[in-house]
Amino acid sequence: MIPNVLSIAGSDPSGGAGIQADLKAIAANRAYGMAALTALTAQNTQGVTGVETISPAFVTAQIKAVFADVRVDAVKIGMIANAKIADAVADALEKHPDTPVVLDPVMIAKGGAPLLQPDAMDTLRTKLVPRATVITPNLPEAAHLLDQPVATTRDEMAAQAKALTDLGPKAALIKGGHLDGLDSPDVLCVHGEQHWFNSARTPGKNTHGTGCTLSSALAAQLAHGVALPDAIAAAKTYVTGAIAAADMLSVGHGHGPVHHFYDLWTSSK
Repeated sequence: MIPNVLSIAGSDPSGGAGIQADLKAIAANRAYGMAALTALTAQNTQGVTGVETISPAFVTAQIKAVFADVRVDAVKIGMIANAKIADAVADALEKHPDTPVVLDPVMIAKGGAPLLQPDAMDTLRTKLVPRATVITPNLPEAAHLLDQPVATTRDEMAAQAKALTDLGPKAALIKGGHLDGLDSPDVLCVHGEQHWFNSARTPGKNTHGTGCTLSSALAAQLAHGVALPDAIAAAKTYVTGAIAAADMLSVGHGHGPVHHFYDLWTSSK
């Protein structure tokens, strides 16, 4: 049976991040993708120039419509924009406590534009983080959630992953792509135990939407019933391949997208 995955996130009209990246990653990981929009953005590979949020009531209506008709095997949460939308998402998911949730706490776009209003941080910490099966922040996002300096070593990453689980999620995966060095290490803390996932850093600037892509691939793997550590390993392998193949695409003049279908498409002339 093909699993169904619901992404709750914002839209990127250039297709590299947000809902558009989520649906591509879900499909590439052999699941059926659905979407509930929280915000519309005006952005491209060079940055974000505008954000229009969806009303919390309509965010709720979208989520309810999906759950009323479709079996949802996993949920991915990305950009939530503000506290009222965060409340709406948390309340809607409260009725479905057994559905796995991957929370990617999107706060700042790659170009530096804020995607989460300051008033949403407390709601994110107290209502959405505790609901998550696993949260997947990068180093700056983990630091914001914990109100701590950004980790610069593996020991600090591990300590922050443990601290994040104290906020209530079943597991926390901190992505170490911002660390200096030739490797890109991620650390998972689950049930008090740590698991490291290492991969060689792939050179290049086309990394737009990597966080969205990883979290969506992970949600798809969980929807297939894959155990969390194995699901993370599969998602990380997928994203590494998508980054390595990004130069096959010719999209924009800034930080281009990864190639979500790198192992499904053949090169075109």
